[in-house]
Amino acid sequence: MTRTAADVTQIEKDVRTLLLFSPLRLRELELKNRVWLSPMCQYSVESQDGVPADWHLVHLGARAAGGFGLIMTEATAVLPEGRISPHDTGLWNETQQTAWARIVDFVHSQNTAIGVQLAHAGRKASTWALALRRDGTIPAAEGGWQAVGPSPVALDGLDTPQEMTREDIADTVRAFAAAASRADRAGFDVIELHAAHGYLIHQFLSPLSNFRADDYGGSFDNRAKVLIEIVEAVRKEWPAGKPLFVRFSASEWVDGGWTVEDTAELAGRVQTLGVDLIDVSSGGVVAPARLAVGPGYQVPFARQIRATAGIPTGAVGLITDPEQAERILAEGSADAVLLARAALREPSWPLRAAHALGIGRDRAPYPTQYLKGAWPRRHQREHNGMGREGSNR
Repeated sequence: MTRTAADVTQIEKDVRTLLLFSPLRLRELELKNRVWLSPMCQYSVESQDGVPADWHLVHLGARAAGGFGLIMTEATAVLPEGRISPHDTGLWNETQQTAWARIVDFVHSQNTAIGVQLAHAGRKASTWALALRRDGTIPAAEGGWQAVGPSPVALDGLDTPQEMTREDIADTVRAFAAAASRADRAGFDVIELHAAHGYLIHQFLSPLSNFRADDYGGSFDNRAKVLIEIVEAVRKEWPAGKPLFVRFSASEWVDGGWTVEDTAELAGRVQTLGVDLIDVSSGGVVAPARLAVGPGYQVPFARQIRATAGIPTGAVGLITDPEQAERILAEGSADAVLLARAALREPSWPLRAAHALGIGRDRAPYPTQYLKGAWPRRHQREHNGMGREGSNR
């Protein structure tokens, strides 16, 4: 996007009203800005025991140093069989809790909040890590396990899941609650429940994957029951002052599937149970689905849910440009934006965005160690003189 001198002047005049770098308070947590790191699976637990390692520290820590106001972990399984792949992170035991605490402490040292996305993959579990470039379910002989789901109906290319019993469902609800308690002890500021992208909670919600005949299937209310029970159980373990998010797939992009209207209805219900923000994505429960992909293509879903349910939302989906991100907030489509691929390409995207929007280095989210490399003030040239520490200043 090309700006004229008049545009720059106007941005500089309006710098105090820019939303992207204004704080957002949710319960007792104040987030320093509204550009957040979206959950992204890394498939990097080489030990295959769910314990986050150095990769996770560096990956998440770099984005904290890069100025993001909230760091979200990848989908973190509440049970071993809830992992997408053997290389996923988990939070079902104390060893994992301790490893996460190390990462949480570093993120906090950068004056940044961190949240954990609690998840169960359901029928999409026991699959190969992305880097292995293999499709299908991992056979038991090669370290795989039996996937479960609301119904014994397979996703194309994967093995048929085992239908969950009522006791299986109860155990899973308890596992989410136990993981929430560990998340608190590890120091996390936010929990997000992963009810999107065709994973277990979404599988229960969708009429395209839930064919149960009991009170967890059939009607909208029945299909929503698992999420309601998980929200209630997690909220009992999660401190009242800490926010709780839910990520939904607002649309499945398939006729007869879960809709944005369904999402708005359920968002309103879970808000009354203690959910503070809806992270709005789409797709994932069936393949193939025809997505109308383009810049900000999922933002209208966030706007509709925010307007209909009256709950704060986060917007995702090819948000790459600082002016685009600011416009999403200014027009009332969302309360925050979450970046994924753009953040992989550019760990310090918020620092560049602050410069592009006319935020001076005194207000931009620079760590002290990076101030000497801050974007120069407007009309100020960088020079190549060496400072007394031997660095360009």
